[in-house]
Amino acid sequence: MEKQKKRVLTLDRYEHGVVINALNEMRNDLLEEERPTDIVDEVLLKAIEAPTKKVRCRDDEARE
Repeated sequence: MEKQKKRVLTLDRYEHGVVINALNEMRNDLLEEERPTDIVDEVLLKAIEAPTKKVRCRDDEARE
């Protein structure tokens, strides 16, 4: 059995909102077309429930 690869995406608050809105729009379009939304629902829930992690940002540009 092949090991499944995972991807980790680091998004700021704004980018996270864009992803949530885009997935929700896609879900609404699928519902309107009476098509299945299963995979979009799964990904949307994963994105909503994704844990947050405090990250130290080192702004190199500000030091120049």
